[in-house]
Amino acid sequence: MKGPSRKLRKQMTDAERLLWSHLRGKQLLGVQFNRQKSLGPYVVDFYAASPLLVIELDGSQHLQDENVKSDAARDSFLLEQGLMVLRFDDRQVLLETAAVLEEIFRMCQQRVTRANPPCPPFAKGGT
Repeated sequence: MKGPSRKLRKQMTDAERLLWSHLRGKQLLGVQFNRQKSLGPYVVDFYAASPLLVIELDGSQHLQDENVKSDAARDSFLLEQGLMVLRFDDRQVLLETAAVLEEIFRMCQQRVTRANPPCPPFAKGGT
């Protein structure tokens, strides 16, 4: 799957390029994101391991019936792997970037905290 991933990284859409500029380099909560990551039989747009999060950006082709069905099958597979899938329309990313980033931030914060709960305080007189 490295071949298709490399090709997709070189041919990013404007929306993918814009979102990547905000996600790369652990800019969001220190979370490491990968772009065009192979997961099972699929290549996802963005993947973050620590919050178990996948972000998919959908262009207009995703509105066609056959693509709606394949997206549903992909989402089902990813959910079975314990991953949360966030889907955004390309136009949302381009026109409402701050709102998209807020939602990604909120989901990362929620899922990283759940995966790594804070340590309980020391018990009084404990060892």
